[in-house]
Amino acid sequence: MTTAKTAVLSKLYRPTPQTRAAREVVRSIFRGIYYLFSRIKSPGRENIPARGPYMVVFNHVSIYDPPVVAAFWPYQLEILGAVEVWSRKGQAFLARLWGGIPIHRTEIHREAIDQTLSVLRSDLPLLISPEGGRSHLPGLRKAKTGVVYIAEVSKVPIIPVGLTGTTDDFFQRAIHGYRPNIDVTIGQPFTLPEALNDQTLPPRDVRQRKADYIMSRVAALLPPAYRGYYNV
Repeated sequence: MTTAKTAVLSKLYRPTPQTRAAREVVRSIFRGIYYLFSRIKSPGRENIPARGPYMVVFNHVSIYDPPVVAAFWPYQLEILGAVEVWSRKGQAFLARLWGGIPIHRTEIHREAIDQTLSVLRSDLPLLISPEGGRSHLPGLRKAKTGVVYIAEVSKVPIIPVGLTGTTDDFFQRAIHGYRPNIDVTIGQPFTLPEALNDQTLPPRDVRQRKADYIMSRVAALLPPAYRGYYNV
């Protein structure tokens, strides 16, 4: 590894005091919105580590998912999001205010991956969607393998979160007087089992096998209608 590369990976990641203060304002606003317009429950909060780096992985149905996790998590999360968000009015404002990390979904985005690894090396928690984007309907899609690379290099615990009730029609239902039930179910931390390293399989298949294992832990927290590709 080159000296320049080593310097990038060893650099600590620290949100500015202004960013951290803005996040607390955003978190408070979103908590108020969700409490007002929904009935929200968050079982499994005892599974959240008190400190240290970890990855939070979740099922991504709609734009309401990252805000609800970020708002009700006891600590500020660094958030990895699709670069397209930064070009959408409204969403872009929130992404920049939060200080999110944009990543290209259809290509290797080395800068974003290095930044993500820097977050975890700085003992900060990270929120990431293994599906790589919204499904728009309940039902998990096949996981992408980028999350596996981050997990293998960082070797941090992974915390699965299963979300229900945050469908695309959430806000329309809420403003018409129906307060949807939202569940943010938090599973136990885990790491990738060594048994998944099957030397008889091509490396690409091994990575997909690991990505599928991660999503199976999310699927286990969801009702059958939300499990989609992982409804086995």
